[in-house]
Amino acid sequence: MEDRQYLLQNIRKPPKLSTPVLIISKLIVTALPIAQVSIGAIYLHDCQKQPYIPIYLLVSGGFALVLGLLSCLPCTQEPEDGTQSLLSSLCTAWNSLVSLFLFCWFIAGNVWIYSIYQPDYNTGTDYCNKTLYLFAFWTTTLVYILLGITFLGGCCMLFCLCLCRRSGNVDDV
Repeated sequence: MEDRQYLLQNIRKPPKLSTPVLIISKLIVTALPIAQVSIGAIYLHDCQKQPYIPIYLLVSGGFALVLGLLSCLPCTQEPEDGTQSLLSSLCTAWNSLVSLFLFCWFIAGNVWIYSIYQPDYNTGTDYCNKTLYLFAFWTTTLVYILLGITFLGGCCMLFCLCLCRRSGNVDDV
């Protein structure tokens, strides 16, 4: 029973990560946006079938990098006492606006990428570079795979929580 209470307490207030762990996780998370910007820039004019695909990669990678860099600033961390300064509120508003833009841009990218599936990879008037298209296709599809895994994990956690509550061993939280 004490183990369950400890687990529930840690869910509500997760432990703080060490600085090296944060740095490594930031580097891993920024690797994909850097690759998006690179692929989009290299193949900027190599998709006549849908010229917005390299632009989609450039913009989404660039804005994701901006979001990642902004998350490193001290204004995005909440103070221990729970209060929020004006600068912190502005950072939160900016992050929310950029996130909303990225969500809308992601939807547009889905239309551009999936609407031409499977393009002609041979050079001509109606082609798209294979590296560019497949990179855009699989990075977009990866988002759906990760969302599915997150959803399944959330359902499993909810199921386990319901089982714990049903057993009657967990106090009201």
